Amino acid sequence: MRKFRRITAAIVCAAAAFTSASALAAGSTLSFVVGSDKITINGTETDMVPAYIVDGTTLVPLRVISEGLGADVDWNGETRTVTVKYGGKTITLTIGSKTVDVDGTASELLAAPEITDDRTMVPIRFISETMGAKVDWDEKTRTVTVEKEEDNVLAGIDNTKWSYNADDNIYWQVGINYCASPADTTYETMGIYVPGEYMSAKDNGDGTFTCTFNKSAKIGNYSVSTAPIVIPVETPGYSAMKAPTGYSSSVKTFTDEGFIYANPGCRGRDHGAPLGVTDLKAAIRFMRAQGEAMPGSAERIFTFGMSGGGAQSALVGATGDSELYDPYLEAIGAVMDRSDAVYGSMCWCPITSLDYADAAYEWNLGMTRTDLSEEEQRISDALAEEFAKHLNSLGLKDKDGNALMLGKSDEGIYMAGTYYDYLVSVVEGSLNNFLADTTFPYTKKASSGFSVGRGGMGGGMPMGGGMPMGGAPGGEMNYEEMDGISRNNTGSTAAEETTYETVEDYIASLNKDFTWVSYDAKTNTAKITSLTDFVKACKTASKGIAAFDQLDRAQGENTLFGYGDGNGAHFDAVLAELVKGTEYEADFVSDMAKKDAVGSDIKTRMNMYTPLYYLNSSYEGYKKSTPAKVWRIRTGINQSDTALSTEVNLALALEAEGCDVDFETVWGEGHTKAERTGTSDANFVEWVNKCMGTKK
Repeated sequence: MRKFRRITAAIVCAAAAFTSASALAAGSTLSFVVGSDKITINGTETDMVPAYIVDGTTLVPLRVISEGLGADVDWNGETRTVTVKYGGKTITLTIGSKTVDVDGTASELLAAPEITDDRTMVPIRFISETMGAKVDWDEKTRTVTVEKEEDNVLAGIDNTKWSYNADDNIYWQVGINYCASPADTTYETMGIYVPGEYMSAKDNGDGTFTCTFNKSAKIGNYSVSTAPIVIPVETPGYSAMKAPTGYSSSVKTFTDEGFIYANPGCRGRDHGAPLGVTDLKAAIRFMRAQGEAMPGSAERIFTFGMSGGGAQSALVGATGDSELYDPYLEAIGAVMDRSDAVYGSMCWCPITSLDYADAAYEWNLGMTRTDLSEEEQRISDALAEEFAKHLNSLGLKDKDGNALMLGKSDEGIYMAGTYYDYLVSVVEGSLNNFLADTTFPYTKKASSGFSVGRGGMGGGMPMGGGMPMGGAPGGEMNYEEMDGISRNNTGSTAAEETTYETVEDYIASLNKDFTWVSYDAKTNTAKITSLTDFVKACKTASKGIAAFDQLDRAQGENTLFGYGDGNGAHFDAVLAELVKGTEYEADFVSDMAKKDAVGSDIKTRMNMYTPLYYLNSSYEGYKKSTPAKVWRIRTGINQSDTALSTEVNLALALEAEGCDVDFETVWGEGHTKAERTGTSDANFVEWVNKCMGTKK
């Protein structure tokens, strides 16, 4: 529904048109007296058609003042409409109507534009201020002054500068600015990769091409106007993602399907949260502001990422249009009048919910710790109890509407209740999916909990050096070597390559240290004795106390919530309470009292990086964003980088909000792009096609 607002300035002043005048450049000033036929521009006086006042509103000739401010103006005689374009904004006025449209939002003027002596006359304050100029009115002298500060208007996509890869039939362009005042162009530009079928090109003779869109061309059911836009978020450990500087054939996996591959760089944890997601939002807003100049459907944007990239893909998906990001977007000159909400989010092993991640980790994995000091054990146990309290405050429900809660138990800390039973069912479902998918004899590849197993990852995502990586789909990638996260071991999935002749042999290997899995050969299904036994056998803690807000501030997430100097800072409010009276108290108090460059405290920044803040009614941010409609979440159930509850709770919260959620845990896999079968790239592509209604 369109929104209307009324402009209520006491006097809507006027700027002028002048018969022969140069454009009002950024950083310039013009002034005139209402009724005078003179205007002064940067100290130089020239002729103009006099402005006049109607019903307290000063009107001026539109064309010259608009062009003086650097805008493009178009007149449609049939519809009697004027269209003004400037800085990503489009203003549409109709002669005789008080309604003016700015980028789809209608505003009611006090006086309608009119034609006088073949001149189109419009209210100056509205036009000038919409373009970012300052307008002053001096009642005594009846003088109007318009000042335009120097700005950096985004140039948009230049369709005369496409490059072409003939082998893959892909047009591409890099170095596209998606914000007007980037903090670091190493990261804050983007590349766009387009299937050749969608382009009609003219060779410029210098290695570049001038392109127009071939709107009749089809790849499958997609055209250049309807194709989905996919955005990789390759930020393991919340690291920065350099902007692409060239071409890689790995994008072909996606363009062959008819997708548009948009690859913005973004800042990372050394810059501090929330700057990574801020940059991704700025790129999305920029693409939408391009209108028909941007290939693909702006309403069908999908993000995809793994680990910290999975987390930031989830954050882009959960935080659409959140006002908390506005000051950060304004600081880099992002487009501010477009949505940054996306349609779909693909997340592998998303490391999210950092507000209670330490507590969740101790509840789920803390039981596997050994050789803790008395103080460490106290902190571990207290964190586990705090997680139970938090979980019970969320009001989570299963698909049948049953409340999911934790209860006290004779053994362990809150290892009972409907939520506990639900996690047991998740583990058993993962194991039984594996049994259903697997043909024996089965060879388990050598693994240390992070490399690709039976559902390998693809090789088609941009990385590190800033351009899409090469490498064939299905190639392995070690995220734990890349992400800079502190771990004290590789968890409990390490094993040499082993072949199991029968399913019974495999079950026996799971029970080699103690019996916790029972198998029914008739139904080819298994059950486990307890969540505790599963964790001890398959998911032992790989991080110290605390897993995310490390006590020595040395963890990756400590840097993420630092203050842009690359140093770590404490951020966990729950942990801060538990270390009172210890040697760590002063550091927590000092760190959590600080504010970042735009004045946000740690609580605000944490909320911005917590999907549940926007998705769950127990948080203040509930319903204050536009979440993605479709989600695909995969995690290796053996991973020990975060608690199993992290991904489970995200999926439950999304389902409660009516989102379409495809969530699975993958048995035997660790911190990787885990898939039950197939490769991550192929499965992602298939999911996007399904969401678009074009599943092959």
